[in-house]
Amino acid sequence: MYKENIYLPYLMNIERVTEEAPFVKTFRLKFANEEEGKQFTYKTGQFGEWSVFGEGESTFCIASAPTREGYIECTFRQAGRVTSALASLGEGDQIGFRGPYGNVFPIEEWYGKSLLFIAGGIALPPMRSVIWNCLDLRDKFKDITILYGARAVKDLVYKQELEAWKNMPDVNLHLTVDPGGETPEWKGEVGFVPTILDKVAPASKDCIAIVCGPPIMIKFTFPVLEKLGFADNMVYTTLENRMKCGIGKCGRCNTGSVYICKDGPVFTREQLKGIPAEY
Repeated sequence: MYKENIYLPYLMNIERVTEEAPFVKTFRLKFANEEEGKQFTYKTGQFGEWSVFGEGESTFCIASAPTREGYIECTFRQAGRVTSALASLGEGDQIGFRGPYGNVFPIEEWYGKSLLFIAGGIALPPMRSVIWNCLDLRDKFKDITILYGARAVKDLVYKQELEAWKNMPDVNLHLTVDPGGETPEWKGEVGFVPTILDKVAPASKDCIAIVCGPPIMIKFTFPVLEKLGFADNMVYTTLENRMKCGIGKCGRCNTGSVYICKDGPVFTREQLKGIPAEY
């Protein structure tokens, strides 16, 4: 649902703040106007513009799943002016939200297939939305495998949810941290995500792979997926960097003939081959 004025944000009340990792927080938000909240809809994969009044706005995904009604969530790392202003807020404070924008993960097209989720670091939030969406529709899919890695144990986000996924009998969870990032108590893998993917070697038959992470991780993960037999049209990712206005007006996310904010942010690997490599 879009507002008539595309630049006018919804007013959102911060209902809950969760410290996920150093400098990483999740906000659970409710619409200040309850009627707007009832009318609002979105699909997994879409993003928004999150604003602190007087400071500006920042672009990142809606981290919650549309199957979880009554609120939306965003997860962000404190890095610049706007995210630092966001990080200074607490429960009961108010922010702005514009959206939803962008295309979506075509979950209905994946019914009857297995799913492989591969994420690195702070890139788990956009993956979290589609993971929970699919888990809430668990009977629609075959095997579900989640591979998630971070630089160090302390940098793993959604630790409570990782524990929940670990305990689900119908989910295969593989966690890893980079060499040197482990602790004496760490029971997961130690190694880079592409290396662990090659070790786990999930079957590619009737399986959709969804990848989200730093560009260097994606660069080395794609060849492993190709080696395992995943066709380019069976591999999805989401691109959120370089977006600014969210609606194709500023041109910041334009690359070739593509506007990431309007034509994406969800693309298959096959589609990415038509986008200039420097993106």
